Amino acid sequence: MNVYEAIKTRRSIRSYEDRPVEEDKLHRILEAARLAPSASNLQEWRFVVVRDAHIRKKLMEAAKGQRFVGEASVVIACCAKTDQHVMTCGQMCYPIDVAIAIDHMTLAAVEEGLGTCWIGAFFADQVREILGIPENVPVVELLTLGYPASVPGPSSRLPFDTIIKYERWSD
Repeated sequence: MNVYEAIKTRRSIRSYEDRPVEEDKLHRILEAARLAPSASNLQEWRFVVVRDAHIRKKLMEAAKGQRFVGEASVVIACCAKTDQHVMTCGQMCYPIDVAIAIDHMTLAAVEEGLGTCWIGAFFADQVREILGIPENVPVVELLTLGYPASVPGPSSRLPFDTIIKYERWSD
């Protein structure tokens, strides 16, 4: 598979098989995150990998009861150990850098025959307590990972001409 095929076939998976993710596959996916680019090469991302079913069930509750969070073989809490560095453009580094690393994981997962889903609907304070994450470490996203039980069709996308502008902004 090439990267374009991975991009086209990646889906948000919300139904997982009861099947563990092999250690070598998990390692390659986490390595993809480690190799992601980051502003000023700060590499502020940190990941808590959860495979324990009991802890995943607690994370499911912290994620507003979304059942598939507890069903996934792995839940990754995507965090940042940050000094709150702001780029010249005015954006904080850590949310963008963590997002890039997550996207690397989602594409690597497709290559491995696995599915993922970004989770933003969760209570960070509860996740922090469940996983022992310090108060000064932002929990940016949760990411589910596992073997898909079903794969949805593609989502609708805006037309190319709607989102791409050349040379100058135009409505």
